[in-house]
Amino acid sequence: MNGASPGTAKRYDPQTLFEKLFESSPDAILVSDPDGRITEANAQVEKLFGYSRAELVGQRVEVLIPERFRLAHLGHREDYGAQPRMRPMGAGLELFGRRKDGSEFPVDIMLSPLEMPGGRVVLSVIRDISEKKRAEEALRQSEQQLRLLVESVKDYAVFLLDPEGRILTWSLGAERMKGYKAEEIIGRHFSCFFTPEDIERGKPEEELRVAEAQGRSEDEGWRVRKDGSRFWAWAIVTAIHDKDGKVKSFLQVTCDLTERKQAEDALVLELSNTLLSNLDIRKLFSAISEGIRRIVRHDLAALALYDPETNQFRVQQLDASYGKNILRELLISLESSVAGQVFTSREPLLLSRLDTKRFPSEATRYLAAAGIKSVCCVPLIGRDHLLGTLGVFSKQEAAFTEKDLRMVAQLANHVSTALDNALAFRHITELRDRLEQEKRYLEEELRTECGFEDIIGEKPELKRVLKQVETVAATEATVLILGETGTGKDLIARAIHQLSSRRQRALVKLNCAAIPTGLLESELFGHEKGAFTGAISRKIGRLELAHQGTLFLDEIGDLPLELQPKILRALQEKEFERLGGTQTIHVNARLIAATNRDLTKMVADRQFRSDLYYRLKVFPIILPPLRDRREDIPLLVRYFVERYARQMDKRIETIPSDVMQALTRWDWPGNIRELENFMERAVILTKGPTLHAPLAELEMPEDSAPQTDSTLVSAAREHILGVLRETRGVIGGARGAAARLGLKRTTLNSKLKKLGIRPQDYI
Repeated sequence: MNGASPGTAKRYDPQTLFEKLFESSPDAILVSDPDGRITEANAQVEKLFGYSRAELVGQRVEVLIPERFRLAHLGHREDYGAQPRMRPMGAGLELFGRRKDGSEFPVDIMLSPLEMPGGRVVLSVIRDISEKKRAEEALRQSEQQLRLLVESVKDYAVFLLDPEGRILTWSLGAERMKGYKAEEIIGRHFSCFFTPEDIERGKPEEELRVAEAQGRSEDEGWRVRKDGSRFWAWAIVTAIHDKDGKVKSFLQVTCDLTERKQAEDALVLELSNTLLSNLDIRKLFSAISEGIRRIVRHDLAALALYDPETNQFRVQQLDASYGKNILRELLISLESSVAGQVFTSREPLLLSRLDTKRFPSEATRYLAAAGIKSVCCVPLIGRDHLLGTLGVFSKQEAAFTEKDLRMVAQLANHVSTALDNALAFRHITELRDRLEQEKRYLEEELRTECGFEDIIGEKPELKRVLKQVETVAATEATVLILGETGTGKDLIARAIHQLSSRRQRALVKLNCAAIPTGLLESELFGHEKGAFTGAISRKIGRLELAHQGTLFLDEIGDLPLELQPKILRALQEKEFERLGGTQTIHVNARLIAATNRDLTKMVADRQFRSDLYYRLKVFPIILPPLRDRREDIPLLVRYFVERYARQMDKRIETIPSDVMQALTRWDWPGNIRELENFMERAVILTKGPTLHAPLAELEMPEDSAPQTDSTLVSAAREHILGVLRETRGVIGGARGAAARLGLKRTTLNSKLKKLGIRPQDYI
């Protein structure tokens, strides 16, 4: 008969009993050999550590220990192997286990050696004590808070309120701080400590509602003593519940922070005076950085200034303990950034941990990559508009408190005023500089201008050109004026500008051939102070001067290849940077370009960028040479004679017919400019009422000169070559070859052509 007899205990097989206990234990149990390799693990091990038993068997027990403890554990395991006995592991030490996902948790471990048929093994019983640790930490903090409260109660006002806010108890600290004796205050509503403004907006009742709903409320603000004087207080109201969870009273603790508040206000006032005294934007950034450093510990600070033209922020890093510029100067959007939320809501933001998913902007990625974890960000509100945000950042989690946020917000008010002033000052300075440079530019134009008051001519080819001018002037299209030297391309450009909607703003002219290559970029885009040797002050370039107006680039074919991409970007993106500057400047200027060169051939020869050529060739206008409109020569001759006779106070009444015929027959390779110079010379030579023109100059080709002049011609050639070498091939301008030789630019070009000299060979 199977089974136990009555009165005897049922016996189990020890091996079976061990296996059942091993598998059903609430603690994690491991079996390891003397070398520390895991041979068995129960189900609780899988649950606690996240490994399957198949993954653990054969692994050393160190796989379940944080890396920082593994080396020490090897020594402990060897010591235990030498003296095995049942004992807790690491007595007096805090032990931690490591899960498969890398996370750690506190543990208690009991070790026990077992003699098995196959040899000695070690049984490790592991218990997760996370809840125990949390409870101990909570108790420790509670005891510490109670101890601090008891020890410092003399400096605090501590009293109880009933559920309606009436005062139930009163302490000596409360009497000393607020001026009331117990018999005077008990039974009164605690709202008597608040300012009339706070009472009007219901702040006392709000504090009790928050404490009841959330367990406590915390506030810093002005409070009122018995004598009516005010003090800056930090107050905490804590709800006390009965066993049924109903609020039976409130405990209020108040601390007088008036001295700290006065010190903070004095500091902020000092910083405010420093900020407001700096109108230079760069010095202001340094002052802001210094101010933030004095009021809150941080690793990084930055301004995000709103740019209404792009609807983005320009981020300006103020300070970095890393010694490098993490943020550089970034453009970030409003939609995906911390600054965007603060700017849009006009509310400060405190982040204990930076969330790249919530704010997936480029700036957030840079901050996260640099190890930034917590953020304090406040809006910058100017006099009549939002300026941007001010942010401070730390590599520590939860590095900033509500007090820090309040201090940064207080400083931000002064920063906003200082920024408003600095930006206004910079705007005024830029306008002043721009007006001064426009004035100088216009004065130069008046001194060098030798164009017409009107366009003279009746030839159909010219009328066709004028019709094109009238058509394109009303648009914003880029115009490319093509024609030989001296055909009046600058006059056509001026006519387009005067007929356009931009005529109230400046027509800014730049001759690309008249300025040395090294200075052309500065002349076009401007430069910052110190951008290069000799840059002693900021210079506004011609492109910036032409904002809202028209930029006329004469001799565009002489524009160096290295500058052509920058011009193309300015045309397409409507933005550029000054030399030596980092700020992107947005510009709205219409471009008119002119050249006497064959740009199509230059593109084929890779001397001119094809993308720029096609960008310029939106609306080409081709000016006919003077030899193709001979009928207009008499009109031009009379115009120039009248003009220069009036300037020289002469009276010329007659132009001989043979003179007019000779002038009409001449091909005028220098076109209208050559004709103008010739007529000016004729008026100078005229002594009476009849025009005396030096027609011999027109009738005698240079190649028919007597052979005896060959030495003179050779000497003149060598002299011109020497001047070209000195000016590096520059023809026009105050320091160009034409000015040094005392010739008109067109006259020199004509001589160079006849002598077979190429100026570009000397650049």
